[in-house]
Amino acid sequence: MRLMFSSDRQHPDAAAIEWLAAELAARAPHTAVAGPWRSGSFGCLARSGALAGFIPADCGGADAAETAVVALLATVAERCLTTALVLTQWAAACRIIAAGPPAVRSARLPPLARGETATTVGISQLTTSRRHLAAPALVAARDGDDWRLDGVCPWVTAAAACDTIVTGAPTAAGEPVFFVVSTAAAGLEIEAPMHLLALSGSLTAGVRFAGVRPDDVIVPAPGGGVRTGGLATTALALGAARAAVALLEGEAAARPALAAAAAGLRTETHALAADLDAAARHGAEADVRDALRVRANGLVVRSAQAALTATKGAGFVTGHPAERLAREAMFFLVWSCPPAVSSAVICDLAGLEA
Repeated sequence: MRLMFSSDRQHPDAAAIEWLAAELAARAPHTAVAGPWRSGSFGCLARSGALAGFIPADCGGADAAETAVVALLATVAERCLTTALVLTQWAAACRIIAAGPPAVRSARLPPLARGETATTVGISQLTTSRRHLAAPALVAARDGDDWRLDGVCPWVTAAAACDTIVTGAPTAAGEPVFFVVSTAAAGLEIEAPMHLLALSGSLTAGVRFAGVRPDDVIVPAPGGGVRTGGLATTALALGAARAAVALLEGEAAARPALAAAAAGLRTETHALAADLDAAARHGAEADVRDALRVRANGLVVRSAQAALTATKGAGFVTGHPAERLAREAMFFLVWSCPPAVSSAVICDLAGLEA
């Protein structure tokens, strides 16, 4: 395993990140179809030491600072957005496990840091999906000394490729409790992966629970529920925007008329990266995080559209990088958007003041 994070934990190691970026880019076409587990991209994350950065030091990890994590996510997204999406879901699962009892932490996290086991998270039913329904999508009930899960997780990335799923459900009292569930558990059914506008290689699918008994239970501390609107989604949008700007710059090398547009978008990516780093370094309130996400959404969509326009008809053919980037940019309009972000993005698209 390479040393991705130095002792100060603030920045990824340059040599390790360069190696990882090259490996992910080389595997990206296969990853887009088969997913990062089968393409070997997730194995590259483990060998580079990247996974360890998300794990506490007392559980075999490197406990990287958020500035380093944000920089890593942007780099991964620039080379392969499918891998970056799967990584964020793996990291979210690890973050919930890290909040669990010591026995769960010590058993689960070290092999995850080494890439020996695989996990993902299924908590959209607690955040942005199906909150408008009268009954919860997934329900947790006591069954003697154990728990029983019934219902559905509508969006679970890479479920079929993982050993466990970390999910959450409300109890009868309405309080959320989190669970680590084996994907081989009796009563658990992973549906066929969805055919998405983009990122189908993430193998995102619904997961159904019929009397499933979880392996581990994690009761969050007061105020320790699920938080949306973090910096990871903004980091991925920044990385995707950088990929689109790089394509536009390639076109501008042969067509000088495009140079000003490419330079302007590149300057915008630099400004967003600086503000994102500051938010990671010093912390940011929800309104600041939301504002960064709105900026990132606008930037990635405009950059991808500019790249597509510059490549003309060739970019409109399936398989061209511009076509893929344009589809992937749409993902940020629907992924983990808090209401304030969604409203601001719609107003921006409509030319209205938020």
